[in-house]
Amino acid sequence: MPNAPDMTLPTVQDKGRDNKSLLEHAYREIEELIVTCRLGPGSYLRVRDLQEITGYSRMPVYQAVTRLASDTLVTIRPRQGVQIAPVDLARTATLLHLRRDMERFVVTLACEKASPLQRRMLEKLARSMENQAAAMSLSTFNRFDLQIDAQILKICDEPFLEYSLRPLHTMFRRIGWIYHTNAKPNQDLSGTIEGHLGVLRGILSQDAQAAAKASDNLMDFMGETLRVIERDTDPILLNVELDPSID
Repeated sequence: MPNAPDMTLPTVQDKGRDNKSLLEHAYREIEELIVTCRLGPGSYLRVRDLQEITGYSRMPVYQAVTRLASDTLVTIRPRQGVQIAPVDLARTATLLHLRRDMERFVVTLACEKASPLQRRMLEKLARSMENQAAAMSLSTFNRFDLQIDAQILKICDEPFLEYSLRPLHTMFRRIGWIYHTNAKPNQDLSGTIEGHLGVLRGILSQDAQAAAKASDNLMDFMGETLRVIERDTDPILLNVELDPSID
């Protein structure tokens, strides 16, 4: 089994937080490590390694790993530990078709259901994104993306949609990270930023057709990123088990 990667995050104290809060924080931190490939696709770790990396105690980390496994973002392998899901481009391309239909439904539903308060929250997000667009880093963009997805799913208020789309969002954030850091490291974020703003504008104006079209455009962009990654990226970046130097 490969050694755990050498990385650290600020220690988080468990004291004073309930179990649900700890689970959510541990989940989000491990998810972020997966998205940014600081936990390499295909790599193996122990729960103890993840405790050391995140600073959380065993129980919230174990619960987070269990949820990540149900999301197919990690695989729990007896006697080997936890494997970070490799990037399977063929599977991801198939799931993109599913995501396209689900996202179109979600943004259309959000146009119908958003309350005035929820629209104000989306408007605030859109304004902040526009103000930072010119100098936005990939990490900052991912935080906006996470907030936008969360707000739209909250508007829809349907747990099934959240449980279904949450892992897809994580998978494609990792794809976006690989695209912008390896396949096209000099590609600016203006296209994807404008695409997300298009979705927000459609919802804010309660124009379901415009929101669905903007969502489809984003899915088209994701399809192109998959093709570029397949053509231009070292396969070892998608699955460290392919590295012949790893025993």
